[in-house]
Amino acid sequence: MQPFATPPTPSTPSTAAAPLFAPLLRHAPLVLALCLGITMLRSALVPADWLPNLWCSLAIGIPSWLVIDAGRLWLSRGQPYPWPAGWRGPALVMLGMAVGLLVGDITTRLVLGHPLLQGDMLVSTLVTTAVANGIASLLFYLGGKAHALENQVTAVQRDAAEARLKLLESQLEPHMLFNTLANLRVLIAADPARAQTMLDQLIAYLRATLGAARQPWHTLEAEFARLNDYLALMAVRMGPRLHYQLQLPPALAGIPVAPLLLQPLVENAIRHGLEPQPGPGQITVQALQLGQGAAARLQLQVTDNGAGLPPDSPPPAADAPTLPDRHFGLQQVRDRLAGLYGSAATLELRTVPTGGTSATIVFPLPGTAPSP
Repeated sequence: MQPFATPPTPSTPSTAAAPLFAPLLRHAPLVLALCLGITMLRSALVPADWLPNLWCSLAIGIPSWLVIDAGRLWLSRGQPYPWPAGWRGPALVMLGMAVGLLVGDITTRLVLGHPLLQGDMLVSTLVTTAVANGIASLLFYLGGKAHALENQVTAVQRDAAEARLKLLESQLEPHMLFNTLANLRVLIAADPARAQTMLDQLIAYLRATLGAARQPWHTLEAEFARLNDYLALMAVRMGPRLHYQLQLPPALAGIPVAPLLLQPLVENAIRHGLEPQPGPGQITVQALQLGQGAAARLQLQVTDNGAGLPPDSPPPAADAPTLPDRHFGLQQVRDRLAGLYGSAATLELRTVPTGGTSATIVFPLPGTAPSP
């Protein structure tokens, strides 16, 4: 997949002719340059006024180009490469040449007052037309094939990246579930009533999250709702030791994000921030928009007032090959951000001056185009 991936937004042409006009317009400068080159060549070989030569080149070249370029796109619909298969390719080139000569002869008679296909000009016109049509057709074929191959490579990369992201997501949910079950096992012996409440909360959480169809994107509102369910589940086990606050501005509620993007950060805040210290703790999850227009970015921050980062254990680098369990969730988030946004996304882990840890994700808002 290419480094930057935004939520898929289907884009269909406004008319059926839209896919046809784009390649034609893209090839127009090439055709004009080829006609100009033929004009210069003929004017050098046969000294004459260059303006009639330019007119003849354009009068033949433009109709030939329109027939060949539009015809190849029309006849190659449904094929992997935009060029007619078999005998239809050479036949199309011959047809384009014939149409170009016919239109060129008629317009030359009307504008210049003399026929194009007669006398000394007949042979040279036929030869230059055949060579020019052959060169243009070869360039159309090679360019179309290269573009098709590039699209295929992009599609394969996108499919591979999506498969990798789904694998990462599938690893996150068991990781969360195993941690919750381990906590539940401890709570059963210490407080069976709270364990029962926690089990009921876990069942409701799993029904709400795993029962829905898996989607590559969901809204930020849905992400915060899942975090609220998870924190409510943890609050049953930790009781008054866990306080949490979710801050989502209404304007950002519909922003699409990858599922389970923030949950590993919240898990880390609980396991390594609040649990190691006695007394109550606070977790705050906040969404903010940074900047406006094309430079707009989304900031997602998970902050706790817990134990903070150990001074002898800095956060892992983005390219760390192996990580202990403490950093499992962090590395998963880094990998998913890299797959979705490339270098345009960042994950920063830092110690809060007043105590605790802050994990901050920043990536471009959907619809903006960051510089790679």
